[in-house]
Amino acid sequence: MASIKDVALRAGVSIATVSRMMAGKGYVSEDTRERVQAVIDELGYRPNRVAQSLREQKSRILGLIVSDIQNPFFGELCRAVEDHAHTRGLSVFVCNTDEDPDKEQRYLELMMQERVAGVIISPSRQGAARLNALAKAGIPVVTVDRREGRNLDAVLIDNTEAARQLTERVVAGGYRRIAGIFGAHSFTADERLAGFEAALTAAGLKPHAVQRVRAFEAEGRAAMEELLASPEPPDSVVCSSALLATGAYRALHAAGIKIPDAFGFTCFDDPPWATFVSPPLTVVRQPAAMIGVSAAELLLKRIAEPERAPSVMRLEAKLVERGSLR
Repeated sequence: MASIKDVALRAGVSIATVSRMMAGKGYVSEDTRERVQAVIDELGYRPNRVAQSLREQKSRILGLIVSDIQNPFFGELCRAVEDHAHTRGLSVFVCNTDEDPDKEQRYLELMMQERVAGVIISPSRQGAARLNALAKAGIPVVTVDRREGRNLDAVLIDNTEAARQLTERVVAGGYRRIAGIFGAHSFTADERLAGFEAALTAAGLKPHAVQRVRAFEAEGRAAMEELLASPEPPDSVVCSSALLATGAYRALHAAGIKIPDAFGFTCFDDPPWATFVSPPLTVVRQPAAMIGVSAAELLLKRIAEPERAPSVMRLEAKLVERGSLR
């Protein structure tokens, strides 16, 4: 593919002259303009709209705001975004909100102050209106894992379908008192709860119990301890994230409950310890790296084509069968 340097060399002018002519800025003589245009047509040169847009913005920094950097899913996603941005000559400014709307607000304000080229974010529900304000300020936005800003680009998985398949697998194991521990404040958790409930309804069952808590390890453990202490405890649980699952599993281990015979255990994400415990966990694995790369690419397209209609990419998650369900 021809570059602007190839055009300049063939036309016998500087790269700056070619750039001025294509941008319609500054003086370029008619003779030079015709000569450069002839070379452009001959070589089939097409300008890099992303690079052009980034030059105009005078920023080569992308903002990446995640809800919890301790979550292995977001760690893998961050690495993928940073690696992909690096190949495009961009740097990434990573921020962690801990699901705190106030921290999220401060980071969004910082992104506007620094005039970053664009932002990838896993937003809180409270942050939806702020995201639209960011886009109106001329800073492109792509949401990941959650779709709180409805007029924005987004990269997600089909959470409802994945939760439905995972819950169907629990039902197939013969469990009937099936509980759920789900995050309390996100679009993603809502979708996963909907899939969980749909699968149980299709099986003629009702959720034995549902805990909606902040998506952290301590909250997952407390929720599981409360379920186990109930007069009729569940015989299985579906957790909507790796950190909730980590806490819930600790509670089960401390109580000496045997998996999978006495209790079925499964979760979203595939935490590093999932294959180290005995038995290893059956999980829904999200394509975290692919989500990160797709979000970075979608953001670069938005930078290049700011008037393009918003698009939503839904990637496929995978049910990974191991041994924590009968």
